[in-house]
This record gives sequence, structure tokens and C-alpha cells, in this order.
Amino acid sequence: MNRPYAQCSSEELCQLYNECSRQFQAFCDKHLALDMSRGKPSPQQTELSRGLLATLCEPGELSDAGVAADNYGCPDGLPHCRALAAQILGCDVANTIVCGSSSLQLMYNCVAESFIHGLSSQKPLCQQESCRWLCPAPGYDRHFAITESFGFINEAIPMRNGGLDIELICKRVESDPTVKGIWLNPKYQNPLGFTLRDEDVLALARLRPAAPDFRIYWDNAYALHTFGDTDTPLLNIFDAISQVNGVVHVFAFGSFAKITFPSSAIAYMAAHTADMQQLRRAFNVQRVSPEKLSQLAHVRYFTSLDDVYAHMKKHAALLKPRFDMVEHTLSSQLGGLGIAEWTHPTGGYFVGLTVMEGCARKVVETMQQAGVTLTAAGACWPYGRDPFDATIRLAPTYPPLDDLACALDILCCVVKLVSLQALMERASNPA
Repeated sequence: MNRPYAQCSSEELCQLYNECSRQFQAFCDKHLALDMSRGKPSPQQTELSRGLLATLCEPGELSDAGVAADNYGCPDGLPHCRALAAQILGCDVANTIVCGSSSLQLMYNCVAESFIHGLSSQKPLCQQESCRWLCPAPGYDRHFAITESFGFINEAIPMRNGGLDIELICKRVESDPTVKGIWLNPKYQNPLGFTLRDEDVLALARLRPAAPDFRIYWDNAYALHTFGDTDTPLLNIFDAISQVNGVVHVFAFGSFAKITFPSSAIAYMAAHTADMQQLRRAFNVQRVSPEKLSQLAHVRYFTSLDDVYAHMKKHAALLKPRFDMVEHTLSSQLGGLGIAEWTHPTGGYFVGLTVMEGCARKVVETMQQAGVTLTAAGACWPYGRDPFDATIRLAPTYPPLDDLACALDILCCVVKLVSLQALMERASNPA
């Protein structure tokens, strides 16, 4: 059982620091080059979908339900592909489109449409002053980058008790007409891994935004990415809105980027009928029709949602040992020391590590010295500024298990080293 550092004397802290320093130098002497900076599927995961490529070589027409996949037309996407996407999003297929391979690009295009042309008959956001976007944080850095690029004010909403501060969100949305949107990962959130509670989804469904052009960007990127023993259910946002007779102010997104091939899969979205009519017009200006051969390959390979679930079990078998290793290593080496906490996800792609306040940036920089690249400290907060300098996103999915084990050992050593240094400095310079 590890002894809390807070119970150690100055002499003991110094001794522990020296031991960690020697261990750290030994790691540096290995001249490693390990990368845990992004949540990428491993080569073993992408290999699971290799058979999908062969489906386009099957004899017969390249078509789906009579719609040609090898020519122009069908701007909303192939019929069976839309039906599959609608099942995953839990919405009406009539309000679902499949377009491209990147859900992030769909999000960008939706923000651009509201910026240039406006939504709900409101002025374009480019003609409105001080537009704000709510950013639950820690969150997904690429979300924040989109709205920052348009000049919106990204307003951090710190998590409360490991989940959404739903009271603050409701207050801001319903009282301030400059709040135009909110970024959400509703299931296995990036990077903390939690799933929205039913009561939080219902609270969002009941929202009466002060701004008619407010939208929830419901990025359900990890809807199918369970690796625990049981799936964590998420209340369907569209069902919740119907249940409370609410206003549909949701843009829902998803993709197969981490199911089949990143950057070469399918992406899809759904929204209210009026919103979809406007977005269709905008998208149809950008292209005649989406790339449909990838869509055809996906619906030939996954003939039903059950096929997708079966495929995701194969992913889970590869992911679970990695996340188990993270849990075991952090628990055995950092547990009980009082210098770090971490999340215990059962799905998704990340573990959220919280170190002593003021130490995250130093931990990431020191890891780099030992040859291990992590996501930049602060990246999970708007503008890259973590007000507590405490959050680190761990992405254990890509490295081989041996490399992951080594990187985690280095991480635990560095967290100890940086924490001990901070504690010794505080002891020698009491406030």
C-alpha cells in the first residue's frame, strides 16, 4: 500500500525525489520515441476492416437499392447507408444524411452555415456581436478549435463531480442570447470517458434557449465504442425532446472513423426538418453528391446494425487489455500517494489523468525529455489554457502493449518526480 506523500517528512520527500530522479535518468538513457498524443486506432484495429475493401470487387452493379454508387446523384447518401446511420443516431432517416468521411468536417460546415447565412431566420453570426460557445472542459480540443477559428468566444464550463455542470449550462443558454452553441460528447466523453445521465439529457431537451439560433452539437463519436463488460446506455436526445415536448435544437453527428478506417470511412448527421432543409441546400452548393463507393462498401460489409455490434466486440477485445493496463499501472504505482486521480472508462478512447494543480504542463514536458509524447497540457481546455494546469489526456489505443507498458512506467515516474519537486518547493516556501 502506497503511503501518501503528504504524510512524509522533508527528508523522506528528498529521498523519494532522488530515487525517482535516478529512475527517470535510466528511462532517458533508453532514447525512446513513443507517441501517445492522439486517440488513434492501432494497426490491429484497422486490420479488422480489411475485408470491407474487397466488397467493391464483388460482381454486379455498384449500386444500392437501385441508386448508382459510381456516378453522380443521391446527395443525401445511399439509402441503406442512411438507414444504418439513422439507427445509430436514433433519429428519423428522412432527417439523416451521410456525407464524406469526417464528422468534424460536417460540424465545421454547420458552424460555417450559421456564421455565413444564419439559422432560424436570424442574422448570420458574422453580423452578430460577441457570439459565445459553451465548451464543457476538459473536452475535445478539435471542437474548440472550430469555434475559435470563427472568432467566437469559447466559454469554458468546468466539469462538476466528473460530469456536466448542467445547472450552469441551462442558466447560460436560457439567459444569454449571445450563447449560440455548445459542444458535447454525450457518450464516453473525450477525455474523461463519462456518459450523460438521463436527467442531464432531459434537462438539455427541456432547454428554452434565449437565442433562436442556439444549437447543441451532439457529437456522439463513441456511441458504439464499449469495451467494458456491459454497455453504458445513453438516453436518445431526440426521444427526450419528444418526451418533454421540447424544441429540437440539436445537430447530431457520428462516423465510422474509429470503426473501420480513419479518414476513409463514412460520416453522418441528423437534425430537425427545417435545419436539414437549409443544410441540404448549403451542402449541395459544395458538391453534386457525396463519395458513395465508401458508403456502398460499408453497407455491403455491415448488412445490419448487429453486424456493426459484432465488429465492435472485436475492437473491444483489442482495447480492453490496454485500458486494463492503464488502470493496473496507475493504481499500483500512483494509488494512495495523494498526487493523482484518473478516470475509469468502460468505453471510448481516453483516460483523463488529474495531477496536482500546477503540475500538468511540467509532467508533459518532462515526459517529452524521456521520449514519450503526450497530448499537450491544456489542450482539453479552450484556447489551450487549463486554469488549474492539472489535466492530462492519456491515449492508450495506438501503441503496442510493450510500448504502452513502458510509457506508463515512465508516466508514473514523472508524475512522482514532478509532484515531489512541487511538494518540496512548497515546504521550503510556505505561503
